[in-house]
Amino acid sequence: MEPIKSYAKALELMYQQLPMFHRIGTAAYKKDLTNTLALCSANDQPHLKFPTVHIAGTNGKGSVSHLIAALLQSHGYKTGLYISPHYRDFRERIKINGEYIPQRRVIDFLQRNREVMAEIQPSFFELSVVMAFDHFAKENIDIAVIETGLGGRLDSTNVILPLLSIITNISKDHTDILGESLQLIAAEKAGIIKNKTPVLIGRKQEETQRVFEEVAASREAQLYYAEEMLEHNFLRSATSEFRSLIHMKKPNLDIELVPDLQGIYQQENIRTAIAAYALLHQNQNYKFSPAKVRFALENCVSLTKIMGRFHWLSKHHPRVLCESAHNEDGIRLTFEQIAKISFRKLHIVCGFVKDKSLDHLWNYFPKDAQYYFCKANIPRGLDAAELQQQASGHGLEGRSYSSVRKALQYAKLSSKKDDLILVTGSIFVVAEVI
Repeated sequence: MEPIKSYAKALELMYQQLPMFHRIGTAAYKKDLTNTLALCSANDQPHLKFPTVHIAGTNGKGSVSHLIAALLQSHGYKTGLYISPHYRDFRERIKINGEYIPQRRVIDFLQRNREVMAEIQPSFFELSVVMAFDHFAKENIDIAVIETGLGGRLDSTNVILPLLSIITNISKDHTDILGESLQLIAAEKAGIIKNKTPVLIGRKQEETQRVFEEVAASREAQLYYAEEMLEHNFLRSATSEFRSLIHMKKPNLDIELVPDLQGIYQQENIRTAIAAYALLHQNQNYKFSPAKVRFALENCVSLTKIMGRFHWLSKHHPRVLCESAHNEDGIRLTFEQIAKISFRKLHIVCGFVKDKSLDHLWNYFPKDAQYYFCKANIPRGLDAAELQQQASGHGLEGRSYSSVRKALQYAKLSSKKDDLILVTGSIFVVAEVI
């Protein structure tokens, strides 16, 4: 086989030769852990060489992963972070203390694994997960925060033996793979609960509570609910920013701050992340300093390089806000917060993937906004004209455009002073402009 001589060639190999869920959808989803275990074996079992925290859920798992990483980093721990998908650069998926995996290491990992790749034909995700494990092991990290990709039970990340499992919340998404009901989806996410390993639930939901409690009991896993561990109030301040008021008895925490993740939905994610860190402190003796908790929550963006969550591209005319909300829960919370912002007219640039049912989403979109429908530049992207037709059937009016950037360009040209432009829908739409 010809050697991989550059990072560009490494990406070409990964993107063009490996099945990739975010490009082609369910055809890339592998329903077992065989390939992941084979790759781990070929690389000297890197996933067993450092402690981990494992995070699943429908919404918020990416934000919670970054928040926990920020908390660990601020307390002095060398922290690995694996997330998916990425926005601009593949290396966003694999970070240590906010620093991307070096290009050289991506190349070297692929070169070393060419033979086993040819033999087992792994997916893009399977290869990425083991690349992260390998990088973290080689860098002798103190701990890694590992976000699941899809589901939990059969997710490629589910080969680790974590100190703590976390399930943020359950909403309907990827129902073709995970199931049509919240209970079925919860059962898949509950697959990350390990024997005698504590599990934290970010949101107590009537429909899923029994599922989690039964799985935890069967595995002798102590179960916690974040909302029962601490009080967290998210209040609008005079400057229009949200303030967090956080109180917890054990360990003692009583702080007020302005978190740099300002989406209103981050209230739940911040609460879950603090509860998770408190459990690491109580059960594993991780250091806990109120001052460092405050620092982590006020500096999560700079510590971890998180992006795409209530992300302002511009705060001046035209004001442009990006939010990669792509399912019912995310869309609902996004427009709850948009309603709290002062503007003359709302312009919405949006696009979705074609394997997602949108019927239950349209009711959350405001009818008095101007829409700019577009398709992300991936095979899974839903055709902009088809998206426009669907939206029109729900009273949402606008034009379709040949690209995300062109849609945003026309939104900017159409906007006046005091208008607001929102870029939302698929993460891949946001990725093209962020």
